Amino acid sequence: MLGYGLGLRSVHYDHVLTHKPAVDWFELITENYLAPGGRPRAVLREIRANYPVALHGLSFNVGTDEPLDIHYLDQLKRLIAEVEPAWVSDHLCWTGLHGYTSHDLLPIAYTEENLQRVADKVSRIQDYLQHRIVLENPSIYIGFRSSSMTEPEFINALVRRAGCEILLDINNVYVSSFNLGFDPRAYIDTLTPSAIRQFHLAGHTNNVTHIIDTHDHPVCDEVWELYRYACGRFGPVATLLERDDHIPEFSELMIELEQAKTLQEQALQQRALLKNAPQQEALQS
Repeated sequence: MLGYGLGLRSVHYDHVLTHKPAVDWFELITENYLAPGGRPRAVLREIRANYPVALHGLSFNVGTDEPLDIHYLDQLKRLIAEVEPAWVSDHLCWTGLHGYTSHDLLPIAYTEENLQRVADKVSRIQDYLQHRIVLENPSIYIGFRSSSMTEPEFINALVRRAGCEILLDINNVYVSSFNLGFDPRAYIDTLTPSAIRQFHLAGHTNNVTHIIDTHDHPVCDEVWELYRYACGRFGPVATLLERDDHIPEFSELMIELEQAKTLQEQALQQRALLKNAPQQEALQS
């Protein structure tokens, strides 16, 4: 397991470069580092010399029949070759049509037709990059009547068909469960454990009737509890804390990251006890 990481944001460049904080790894927004020159790429090179990194993008657009963006993929391929990320992730969604971008991560209906569409596109992306990709579950605000399977069922089938892996965003599971009224623990129980490569943790905005995935607050208690449950279900998984707005001092993020570490360690201890309990009972009998 890679450990416990932070999403690197430009406001913290100087702190990280100067102090080299005790973070296990950093996740970087792919699109911010594609240009071969400029400060972001220079900062990335220096950070990569001291830390493992993962790339997290917004542009695969796997939910549409749009052609592959070869220019983007070529830039990404060169970036992968340079920084050798632990993995490359994006989102299970669509982001644009006919060359126009929505600047948002839009959901898809979970149908057999869309499953085949997404699996085909993921396979083509992986073949082009010569790199397995990891896809993040989206935050959902409305459901589709046309969906014929649940999101975790769709994800499991996608993993089987395309050979990709899953970035399980715990906050997104909670947000979607609140908005659509499903059991978040049942969602987690449905997922294939071997497919989970990474966790995301983040905050959100509760608007009473709906929760919006805004990444501008600390992680709430309900998401922490769901994270602990996921750790017990899946075992040790690399965990990443995100903050994209109202970004606090680096020290505040480190406090949250330490909480993630503590909760995962507690969950793993409990998991080990439960696993060993039948053996102990057998020995006693």
